[in-house]
Amino acid sequence: MRLHRNLVFAVVDGLNMIFNEGEYADKVVEKLLKRDKRWGARDRGFIAETTYDIVRWKRLYAEIAEVHSPYSRANLFRLFAVWAVLRGIELPDWKQIEATPSRRIKGRFDELSQIRKFRESIPDWIDQMGLEQLGEARWTQELKSLNEKAPVVLRTNTLKTNKKDLKANLEEEGIKTDLVKVDPDALVLIERTNVFKTKTFRSGSFEVQDASSQKVGYFCDVKPGMRVIDTCAGAGGKTLHLAAIMENKGQLVALDIYENKLKELKRRAKRAGAHNVETRHITNSKVYKKLFNGADRVLIDAPCSGLGVLKRNPDAKWKLQPEFLDKLIRTQREILGSYSKMVKKGGKLIYVTCSILPSENEKQIAWFLASKEGEDFAVESQKTIYPSESGFDGFFMARLVKK
Repeated sequence: MRLHRNLVFAVVDGLNMIFNEGEYADKVVEKLLKRDKRWGARDRGFIAETTYDIVRWKRLYAEIAEVHSPYSRANLFRLFAVWAVLRGIELPDWKQIEATPSRRIKGRFDELSQIRKFRESIPDWIDQMGLEQLGEARWTQELKSLNEKAPVVLRTNTLKTNKKDLKANLEEEGIKTDLVKVDPDALVLIERTNVFKTKTFRSGSFEVQDASSQKVGYFCDVKPGMRVIDTCAGAGGKTLHLAAIMENKGQLVALDIYENKLKELKRRAKRAGAHNVETRHITNSKVYKKLFNGADRVLIDAPCSGLGVLKRNPDAKWKLQPEFLDKLIRTQREILGSYSKMVKKGGKLIYVTCSILPSENEKQIAWFLASKEGEDFAVESQKTIYPSESGFDGFFMARLVKK
């Protein structure tokens, strides 16, 4: 592989924004790809994949390169050099890239690969926490899986098409997919490509949504005609799936504290043909208090650490701090206590996170059931989806019935 200066410089600029300026990797990559319209698919792929690779393996590469945060520009080039050497890519004779001791880099890699926190490139405190909560075997297995590249999964919008026709329509546009047999609406891309430019996407025939996330919609056990509330709807990935399962019949109320996300949900709902979605911006407690005891189903897709989705958000492990996790656990409990009151008698509460930590999952359900707000609820079903077993994102979901 021959390295091109403008592409490598774009990667280094992106790493500076992510590591030193605290920007989110997905937003940075999106920004970088707009820098030069002349870049083709291969160039864009190099920038995106190299940036994510170095973000994912930051701790390992930094240890090999002997550099520390905050990273100078020279240090960022050293991180890039480690990435290139470990992939057998010949380094160019540029002044930004110092003479690189390839043999020493490979030797350090072999040495550090014997230690899990370096091999899997994880902060000490997260490694220790995962070990304590999941045990050595499970945690080691999950870390390995979470460092694999995330597949791109599409969810068929059954309000407009079916999986067989969607697969055929995409193939007509040169996009090949495989069926995800255990998920009724899921297709996975064989090769990564920009599916958002396709006519099929613009027609509203699919959304990009991980297979584990798609399981949530069916786990909610909704039926056409119900009154369903998605309490932390965000931009509406799960909301739109619920609308499709409900066949546009009944009422689907999407709540969120961020108005801009609800505006995006409205735009997506229009494209998807989801007509039973009503958005409500939570500006104060009155918004959700009006809904108390009135819903057949209440979905709480709770804010969480995101440790189950490190495949697609590898920068999250560098941004997360112990005190923030403690705050998240308190927030989850507040949300469970407040939003559970929207469930009517005989209705069901669904609590979901994209974390694999028991402290955010099973332990939160146990806390809720022991609380005053949870005394009328009983667990109907709960499960954890582990990335090492599914090949997709990590999720936890619990369905509780109000007696």
